[in-house]
Amino acid sequence: MKYILALDQGTTSSRAIVFDRAGRIKAVAQKEFPQIFPKPGWVEHDPEAIWKTQLATAKACLKKAKLRADNIAAIGITNQRETTVIWDRKTGKPIHNAIVWQDRRTARECDRLKSAGKASLIGRKTGLVVDAYFSATKIAWLLKNVKGARALAKSGRLAFGTIDTWLIWKLTGGTKHVTDASNASRTMLYNLRTGTWDAELLKLFKIPRNLLPEICGSSEVVGEAKLLGKTIPIAGIAGDQQAALFGQCCTKPGMVKNTYGTGCFMLMQTGTKPITSKNNLLSTVAWRINGRTEFALEGSIFIAGAVTQWLRDGLNFFKSAAEIEKLAASVKDNGGVYLVPAFAGLGAPHWDQHARGALCGLTRGATKAHIARAALEGIAYQVHDVLSAMEADAKIRLRELRVDGGASANNLLMQFQSDLLNVPIARPKVTETTALGAAYLAGLAVGYWKSQKDIASQWGIDKRFKPHMKPITRKNLLKGWEKALERSRRWED
Repeated sequence: MKYILALDQGTTSSRAIVFDRAGRIKAVAQKEFPQIFPKPGWVEHDPEAIWKTQLATAKACLKKAKLRADNIAAIGITNQRETTVIWDRKTGKPIHNAIVWQDRRTARECDRLKSAGKASLIGRKTGLVVDAYFSATKIAWLLKNVKGARALAKSGRLAFGTIDTWLIWKLTGGTKHVTDASNASRTMLYNLRTGTWDAELLKLFKIPRNLLPEICGSSEVVGEAKLLGKTIPIAGIAGDQQAALFGQCCTKPGMVKNTYGTGCFMLMQTGTKPITSKNNLLSTVAWRINGRTEFALEGSIFIAGAVTQWLRDGLNFFKSAAEIEKLAASVKDNGGVYLVPAFAGLGAPHWDQHARGALCGLTRGATKAHIARAALEGIAYQVHDVLSAMEADAKIRLRELRVDGGASANNLLMQFQSDLLNVPIARPKVTETTALGAAYLAGLAVGYWKSQKDIASQWGIDKRFKPHMKPITRKNLLKGWEKALERSRRWED
């Protein structure tokens, strides 16, 4: 029997999952790694810690599944996107910690670009808004602030990569410096129309072309990984949200998935042409397969599941994240309490990088349970805002939302989400759709699965949530959210 190994490198942990031909999980291994916060609003990772934990989980997963490397038909890689690593090609050593997608240190530089009238140029070429979220200003910051980096970059000594690129470099012993189109489209340097790095944008951000990886397809053999003494083809690459879209089998225009992870990410498949958003959403590459590029509309919410971690670790509300559902369900409603989890600013469709978290509506009657419920509801309200923008852009009324990610296991949250959107929610049997999407892309490339139709037949539903909230209740809850949202905005000067 052959299997597919998916490496799922996330914001707080590295995971490896082995899938069989039916798309079922055979084994999982996971390791958390440290989050580094040098200053308020700054978030970093140690790239070597990412590599070590990812390699360790790959080995542990195979051991758990009682498999050898030669039982693996291919490796698929999916990754936290936008997170920026620059390393020395000769030594293989990073020149600085990775700057994480959540990091806000370049917010003022983004404000400067907007003031200089560059937002429309960047938006037209990349489909993105000007924000510290994306890789371009992070690369520029590293080149400017790490001693000697600019001169080394100009000489061709340095390599930039998002996390997929870094892992492939390490897995191939430094022989492959590549990324796929889905990850490239998150850098603010990739031209959606030409499918290449954009010379005008490289000049704007003062980034040498030779720093950047080669752009490949999302489903093709890009190199050979050296693992447990064997070589295995690396055949699938996609940013985590695009991988989840593929794993949810949203391969037809108008299909939508929402991933409830550290952040929350809603993507609508839009076919072979990018849609220019009029409502502050992003246009992004979904995947490139056999030379055919397909696109998606995306709404990115920076803080979702991370709010549960904050209640657990920062406020000690409970010992494990799973306990939030029981605590939140112990009260019949939010008691007028709203939590806007803008810890890293507000993403789509608001794009306020100076917003900060706000807890509103507190009275003496408010309890830990009300705050826990408000935290869960705060995730759902953000998703509502994104979906409203998405339906306006695509001129489509959503029939069903497919959900995945850790927090999708929370039945209270999923029911509230369905009530708030007034749309049925479908949770699949396999909620590890990010890793599954990477596995599908890799398996397609090596013939493990015959076609996308073959893959789509494997999607199965675990639970469906149907809306039953009264319109007046929904209207009043959303009114309260709008008030809380306004109080969180423009907090930082």
